[in-house]
Amino acid sequence: MNKYITATILAVVSSSLAEAQISRPVPRLVVNITIDQLRTDYIEAFMPSYGSNGFKKLFQNGVVYYNAQYTFAPVDRASSIASIATGTSPSHNGITGFKWLDKNSLIPVNCVDDNEYDGIFTKEKSSPKNIATTTITDELKIATDGDGKVFSIAMDRDAAIIGGGHAADGAIWFNKDNMCWCSSTYYYKKAPSWLESYNLLYVNSFTNDNINANITNVALQCIDSNGMGADNVPDMLSLTYDAQVPIEKDVLNKQQLQYKYIQLDKELEKLTTKIENKLGKHNVLFIVTSTGYCNEKEVDYAKYRIPSGTFYMDRTANLLNVYLGAIYGQDKYVENCFYNQIFFNIRQIELKRINLSELLSRAQTFIMQLSGVSNVFTSKNLLLSSGDNGSRLRNWYNPNNCGDIIIEVSPGWKLLNEENFQQYLSKESTMPFPLIFYGTGFVAKEITTPITIDRVAPTIAKSIRIRAPNACTAAPLY
Repeated sequence: MNKYITATILAVVSSSLAEAQISRPVPRLVVNITIDQLRTDYIEAFMPSYGSNGFKKLFQNGVVYYNAQYTFAPVDRASSIASIATGTSPSHNGITGFKWLDKNSLIPVNCVDDNEYDGIFTKEKSSPKNIATTTITDELKIATDGDGKVFSIAMDRDAAIIGGGHAADGAIWFNKDNMCWCSSTYYYKKAPSWLESYNLLYVNSFTNDNINANITNVALQCIDSNGMGADNVPDMLSLTYDAQVPIEKDVLNKQQLQYKYIQLDKELEKLTTKIENKLGKHNVLFIVTSTGYCNEKEVDYAKYRIPSGTFYMDRTANLLNVYLGAIYGQDKYVENCFYNQIFFNIRQIELKRINLSELLSRAQTFIMQLSGVSNVFTSKNLLLSSGDNGSRLRNWYNPNNCGDIIIEVSPGWKLLNEENFQQYLSKESTMPFPLIFYGTGFVAKEITTPITIDRVAPTIAKSIRIRAPNACTAAPLY
């Protein structure tokens, strides 16, 4: 009797769980929108100037996480989009930034450079080969046996290619030299007819002021031409809009900033409204977030009697080489430096049978004594660390394309390389930006609890009932 009751209860519970799972609809189209350098304070500042169906619609009708943040630092456009797509940090997905120093050639390379694939309407040779893990779009392709359509569109090629993942049907970006939309033979043998037609039709309409409008138009054309969202197999479209305002002579043009956000609001309204009208509101899910950083004007801290200074990276590298030469004998121990990273000549160090751990420790101690230095990490420190100290830096560090020494300068200090004019400003404070889920399966809600961006991919995965990317350990947001 007891066995019968238990079996009955289990059957009822299982049935209820199954119904609950079925009751949450699966979107036919997921539109994953990343807005480069989008800031919450700027969104709110211009809210009175917006229409009712752009930012206002998203904030009023979506699930809004007001305190989103990345799990690593430093953050740029490429590394942030990679984190959104892979559900993990650069230490796993391999995309530490827009560029890094190639350890073999000692030349800076773009994160999507690949000489094996020619450009279409561009000379740039590109592919997503440097993404070391699967992305959410890759997992969609795997789960649907390739039937799910995946496209990615952005102004910049790194954003377009990383947003599309390895298995995308197409990644499309803007060629500023030829003023046309372009791609790579990684995706196509030749340009798709719809893209070629778009370029011919709007050849004289491309300007720096309407790039977001063009992204919207290309996205809508892509959906129409490829039948995205037309059946019950989920499709995914990754878009990257631009909220960056050029800083001229260390002055931010506030009128231009306001114009940028108002135009961005109009594009979000046009995109969401047209897609909803075409597919039905119940068939589409929009995700909107930011790249989590912002290029800001350089502040003259000395003017306000705030501690500041300039840390010269190239001078430090030369001085360090002299110091190590005094200990181990004259040689070229420091091979190069890139932003806040120092690269050692590991091969030469091994040939001289110098203990690398000892050399790294000596270098770390030496640099820590210099003015303006807040912290110094060695590759060994970062690879073996497990605590909170430097955890955001640890999540960023990838031994395949990062240096042997990482220097953090004090807040207010600027790191400068006089040889190649690279500069890096230390600023530990986080930039406020939102994460919004609007559409299928999500009911309006405001959440102020801090959340991390690596949870976007597993949340999308749960929404369309597929697996999260293969290096993602973060939990979904619901």
